[in-house]
Amino acid sequence: MLLAFHKPYGVLSQFTPENGSSHRTLADFGFPKNVWPIGRLDADSEGLLLLSDEPGLNTKLLHPARGHGRVYWVQVERVPTREALEELERGVPIQGRMTLPCRARLLDSAPDICAREEPIRFRKNVPDSWIELELSEGKNRQVRRMTAAVGHPTLRLLRVAIGEFRLGDLPAGKWKVLNPAERRMAGAP
Repeated sequence: MLLAFHKPYGVLSQFTPENGSSHRTLADFGFPKNVWPIGRLDADSEGLLLLSDEPGLNTKLLHPARGHGRVYWVQVERVPTREALEELERGVPIQGRMTLPCRARLLDSAPDICAREEPIRFRKNVPDSWIELELSEGKNRQVRRMTAAVGHPTLRLLRVAIGEFRLGDLPAGKWKVLNPAERRMAGAP
């Protein structure tokens, strides 16, 4: 079984709470028994998270050698120049290594998504914009580190696709079982 979940802000991508953490966990959302997250999203990131009870599916879907794309909408401080976007596309050094090449583009306008429960940081004299990044790897806090490396700190981060499967209009905090066609779109056998 493969599930798609729209992980809300402030939820850990795990079923057990961390000592001293005020974040909710996946245990709060009524998932079937014996499913586990495929990959992760930080507590302060939102969007598409896959879960499954199928052993080995994590490696099949997310290993960088597969070149399996993950698409993120990222609200950043200021408006990135074409040069900054090209730098992201070539790869930037984070934590002593270069990120793999990716696709980066400035969105024409803010995406039509619901407001976050906890508002983003707002600075009256600093504009913000939205970019779309498509990565084939997913290191810890990679998108946030990449945007910071080119001078555009992340304000809000939403994963909207894995492979060809898109989050679509699945509401935050809700999940669904993927049908065979959706599984294939997500890259699952």
